[in-house]
This record gives sequence, C-alpha cells and structure tokens, in this order.
Amino acid sequence: MSVGSGDGDPGGSRREAPEKRLPVLPLRDVVVFPGTPVPLVIGRSRSVAAVDAAEKLAEREILLVTQRRGDVAHPNPEDLHEVGTVAHVAQVVRLPDGNTKVLVEGLRRGRILRVLPHPDYFRAAVREEGPTPRGDADVDALVRSVKGAVERYVKLDRTAPPDMLMGVNAIDDPARLADLLVGVVKLTLEERQTLLETFDVKARLERVYKALTNEIEYLQVERKLRTRVRRDKADTEREAWLDEQVKAIQKEVGGGGDGRDDLDELARQLAEAQLTDEARVRAERELRRLSQMNPMSAEATVVRNYLDWLLALPWTVAAPVHTDLRAAADTLDAAHYGLDDVKERILEYLAVSSLAEGNQGPILCLVGPPGVGKTSFARSIAEATGRPFARIALGGVRDEAEVRGHRRTYIGALPGRIVQAMKRAGAINPVLLLDEVDKMSSDIRGDPASALLEVLDPEQNGAFNDHYLDMDYDLSQVMFLCTANSLRDVPLPLLDRLEIVQLSGYTELEKLAIAERYLVPKQRGLAGLSAAQVEIDPSAVRELVQRYTRESGVRNLEREIGRICRKVARKVVDADVTGSVRVDAEGLETLLGPPPHDFGRREEVDQVGHVNGLSVSTTGGELLAIEVAAVPGSGKLITTGRLGEVLKESATAVFTYVRSRAAALGLEADFHDTQDFHIHYPGIPSGVEGPSAGIAMATALVSSLTGIPVRADTAMTGEITLRGRVLPVGGIKEKVLAAHRGGITRVLVPERNRKDLRDIPASVLDDVEVLLVDHMDRVLAEALAQPPLGGVADLVGATEATTDGADDVLGRDAGR
Repeated sequence: MSVGSGDGDPGGSRREAPEKRLPVLPLRDVVVFPGTPVPLVIGRSRSVAAVDAAEKLAEREILLVTQRRGDVAHPNPEDLHEVGTVAHVAQVVRLPDGNTKVLVEGLRRGRILRVLPHPDYFRAAVREEGPTPRGDADVDALVRSVKGAVERYVKLDRTAPPDMLMGVNAIDDPARLADLLVGVVKLTLEERQTLLETFDVKARLERVYKALTNEIEYLQVERKLRTRVRRDKADTEREAWLDEQVKAIQKEVGGGGDGRDDLDELARQLAEAQLTDEARVRAERELRRLSQMNPMSAEATVVRNYLDWLLALPWTVAAPVHTDLRAAADTLDAAHYGLDDVKERILEYLAVSSLAEGNQGPILCLVGPPGVGKTSFARSIAEATGRPFARIALGGVRDEAEVRGHRRTYIGALPGRIVQAMKRAGAINPVLLLDEVDKMSSDIRGDPASALLEVLDPEQNGAFNDHYLDMDYDLSQVMFLCTANSLRDVPLPLLDRLEIVQLSGYTELEKLAIAERYLVPKQRGLAGLSAAQVEIDPSAVRELVQRYTRESGVRNLEREIGRICRKVARKVVDADVTGSVRVDAEGLETLLGPPPHDFGRREEVDQVGHVNGLSVSTTGGELLAIEVAAVPGSGKLITTGRLGEVLKESATAVFTYVRSRAAALGLEADFHDTQDFHIHYPGIPSGVEGPSAGIAMATALVSSLTGIPVRADTAMTGEITLRGRVLPVGGIKEKVLAAHRGGITRVLVPERNRKDLRDIPASVLDDVEVLLVDHMDRVLAEALAQPPLGGVADLVGATEATTDGADDVLGRDAGR
C-alpha cells in the first residue's frame, strides 16, 4: 500500500509520533472518529482474528480503517483507506449466531505506513496523530464560530438534546470539538472519510462549520414552512391544521392530491358486505379512524389493510352442501379406488347433515404412508360435498403466529394461515386440509400444535380468535381434514381431538387396478398420447410394482408409468415407430433400465439362524431379514444393524427367555458361558425400532443354537416377555401385506391381534395362512423346519403347564 501525504501540518509544528505495529480491522460503510465509542458487529474470520490479537496487547489497541468499497467481502490492502482511527477495544462479546460484538473507543488518528505480512489478519505499521498545537488565533476564532453555530442549531432543531450545547461549550480541545460534531451534521461516507484524513485542525473545523451552516439553513426553511401553515390555519381544529401542513409540504416539493379518493369505495363495500354484528361495528370504527388520518402515514396503511381483510373474509356466506348420497358416493368412487372406511365416514356425515341441520363437521385425520392418496382424497371430499377446498401446508411450521396470526403492532403483520385459507375458500363452510400435522415443530416462538387445539376443538372453534383480527371468527361449520404419515409425532392433546382413519398400503391387486383405471390414462394424456398409440400391458404394471418401486402407495408407480409414456412419446415424435406401441414386462428393462429392487423377496431355502421378520415404517410394511450367529466366546450379546434402544432391550429379553428354556430346547445349561451371540439386521439403511421383532429374534437364536433351519416360507411378528408370552403389536395389516408381496405363505401373529385380521383383504388371506400364537414355544413349533430335541409335544406341553387356557388357542390354530 502506498503512503500519501494527506493534509499535513503546515510549518511542521506537530512532532512525528513513533510508529506502532497494530492489527487492522476493515470497516464497511462506517467511519469511526477519535473520542467516539462505537459498537461493532463483525463476522469475517480475519476481522475476528484481528480483534483477538488486539485483546492480547497490553493497551488493547487496534486500527479501524474504512474500506474504499463496502461491497467487497474479502478486501486486500489496496481496498483500504490509508488513514483510520486507533481505537481501544473496550469489550468483546461472542454472539449465539457466530458473530462477535465489539465495543471500541476511538483514540487518535493513525496513518498506515506499510502493511506487515500476517496469515490470519491485516497488520500494519501505524503512525498516530500528534498532539494539537495551541495558541493559533485562527483556530480559536473558528472554535468560537463553531460553538455559535451549534447554539443556533440547537434552537432550531427540536430533536436536539437539551444538554448538547453545554457539552459542546465545555470542550476546549479544537480537534476533539471537530470530531464530536461529525455525529451532529449530515455527511456522506466519503465526506466523513475526508474529514478523518484531514489532520490539520483548522481545515477540519472549517469543514464542520460549513456543514453546520447548511443544516441551519435547512432548519430555517422548515421553520418558515411551519409558520406559513400556522398563519393559514387560523382557528381550525388541530386535525385540519395537520392536513394543511401536509398540503403545504406537498406544494413545496411539487406534489399534490389528498389520497382519500377510496374512502367512498370502502364505505360502499362495507354497506354491501355480509358481516357479523361484531365485525361490522369494528369495520365502521376503523373506517372513521381512517377518514381522520393522513393518508400518507404508516398507520393509515395498517388500518387500510385491516379493513381489506375484514371485507374479504366470508363471515356469514356459506356454500350449498350436496346431500345426495348416491352422487357423493359416485364422485368418491370415480376419483379413488378402495379407501372404503374413509368413504363410509364421509357418507355418514352427509346423511346426518341432511337430517340434522347445523350439525358440526367431523375432524378426520387420514394417517398412512406416502403416496396412498391422502391429500388428493381430501380434494375429492370437497368435490363430493360441494364445498370449496383450501389446503394449509404445516410441514416445517414452528411459529405459533403461523396459526394465530401476528398482532397489528408488528410491521408487516398478517392473519394466520387458518384465516388466510378461509379468505381463499370464500365460504364459511369449506373443507380445510391441514396437511402433514406430524411435521410441525416448536421453538422459542411457540408451539403451533398447541395453537391448533382451539381450531380443532368443536367446543371452542366457534369463537376462534386470530391475533390480527382481534375478534372471534366462527370455524364451527368448517370440515377439517388432517393428514399424517405417523401418529408418533402428533402431540397427544391434538390427537385427542382427531378422528383417526388409517389408510394402509395398497395390495398388489389394488395397485394394478389403480394403475389401469387412473394412472395409465392420466400419464398417457400428460404425454400427449392416445390409447391407440400406447398400450401398457398388465404384466408390465405388475413388474413395475414388484421390481421398480418399493412403496405402500402409488406415487413412484405413477412416476415410472410417466417415464414409459414420455419415452414412447419421443419415439413417436422421432418417427421411430408407427402404429401402436405395446409395453410388456419383457420390454421394461429396455425402457427403464435394470430393476432397482428385488421387492423384498424371501429366501428360497430354509436356513439356520435366519428368520423373516416384519416391520412397519412411514413407507408401509417391510419384510425384514434377521440373522443370528453363535460363535465361541464368553456369553456376550452383540446387536448390529442400526437398532433402537427398545429393540436392544427386546434382544436382551429374548436371550433371557432362551436361557430359561435351555433344558426344553435340548441345550447345555452353561451354553451361554462358552459362546457369544451376534444378532444382525442386514439391509436396514434407516434403522429399526420397537419390540415387535421379539419372537423373530428368539426363533433365530434357537435355530442358531440347535442347528435346526427356520422355514423360509414363514414370517412372524410379536413382542416376547421373559416368560415367553407373545404380546400384541401394531401394523398387522401392513405387515401381512409386506409378507404377501415378498412371497411368504405363512405368517405368525399374536393371538391378541385376532381383531386386526378383518382389515386384511380377502385376496391376501387366500394366499397367506395366518397363524395365531400366544406363546413362544408354539412359535418354535410352527417356525422350525423340525422339532428341537424333546419334540414339539414337549414344547407344547411346557406351554400348557405355564399358560392358562393355551390349549384352546393352540387347538383352534392347529385346525386352521
């Protein structure tokens, strides 16, 4: 960096100060003067390093230099001015957002002589400004003139603090006086830097005096303007005087108009609007306030926006609801395949509405894996009932104000999402879809799930209070629908207000029917093809379901069908084909490439220590491989495969049960002292949790110890106790569907899950034999390829000796 001469001290009356070596802090869009304390927030790594270095110095000094251009994020020495301010680092505070807040106090001007190399921050040799010479008559005269100008300025500026003049008069140092007044006058950044580089106190005072004179002239013009308005005002009221002042100001700047032409339009809209009594009283009061305000004021804009919202909301307007059950059923069936439980609940509501007028709408929560049609089904419900539809996406919402709105005291305040959706719907009885209620979270700004409690409570939502409206709004006629992938993340108080409707994954036959009726025609139309140009064979759809997608819904299936149609469309445009294109299973690999999935197929042969378990995730049921190996060791139990804590505890219970049954299983009493046992869940990228794999782990462990293979055509699910009882688990339908997809023909489920079998489609039960079990010994008897030492009779007999009534259950299962 070159060193310029700047405004030197004529006559050489100022002694040169010795140079210092100081860290340099580059500043953007700010100039710090000596004698001025300034808080700074820094975040650049080199700036933070410079402050840290200054803290380590004995005098904690640092050079503050303004950048030539504020938009340079990473300045070089050439990007900095040569003159800055040597400052004392008074305080350093590390902020939570990673930035650093520094309180500095300017001491003296400093000129960079040369930049010193340093890898972490700027460092420079600096020469400070010397002491101010005394006894200069011109400087003394300028000081008196500046103080006189300050006195005139304080008298004209109403915002000036009363003790400002006393503070200025108490300053004897001309240099300090000039630097102090920089904060009073209005100067640009370049003008401030020029003043900082002016080492000559006389020249500095002259520039400050000129800026003060300009400010005084501006204030005098303002006083003349106020005097003119006051003279014209006469005896009118204060509000009229303010109006005239605004007009006078507009006349001075060349403007005009009063900005109130829309008040009559607002009054007309208010007279025609169908509002509640409370809303009408509030609207009329706000309109009167608006008529008395300056239309250019910020508060007038706030009131105008508030009136627009009051007039746009449907307060009493209701859409006609269809009560024709047959037409509604036809509409739902035409749009969605299956989902009989949800359709039945909607038809029940329509039937009750036709008999009991004013009945509150249900609050349904559709729970199921992605892609089963929860959101689209909500649209179909609105179409079937004749209600307007509005969707509110709650995924990622973490602020309570998103639901209740912001109070009007905040800049840019708006109503919450509920009221905004009502405005879009245009009726007081729409279908409102609260999408992804399980994806909300909470932080210091509040809990949106708690705010939904009032919205979804039929006893309270007739008087929902939005913070922006600040009055009650009736939501009792709204038909609320919620969607979620899992109920685990929905708070219990919110869950208590919802009527849960489970949407399980589709079977293979249902997916084939959905593809034939809906997906293929839709994607064919989107690709611009006709039925005569492309035909997708059912065998191709079945191949897509089994090997190209792995889901409970049909979203990826629709995506793959769309890929096929687009590739066929390109062939048609390129004239590569003529006539109709038929896509079958054999041609899929040519169009889509190798299949990415084996669809969770079971093993073909019985294996020792390998069991087909079953699990449920947000994507539906899955076939789960569980492996156990017994190796020489000291009795350690090892679990791998990204297992959750509950599952690890279940593995410990399994190990204890097997030890307690060692004699009945034909095992040595000390088998656990000479071997280690490794339980592994291969191919589970997202981890697995829960106790439902208890009987599967016990079966695999017994198989590994006895050397007896486990039947490959059998899968199982159930929690195990230390006494070997099999407890009920959830997701039976999804698990049986997953077993059916994987080619399993026998599934063991807990006896106490008998009630869940009615939800399984009959087509699946025709292919899969479901065996109900209530004890682990019965599980081993059904799952192992052959009885362990002692035979099945010994195991079953032991079960009868320890389980009340087990023989009846086993007898019923055995006769299946």
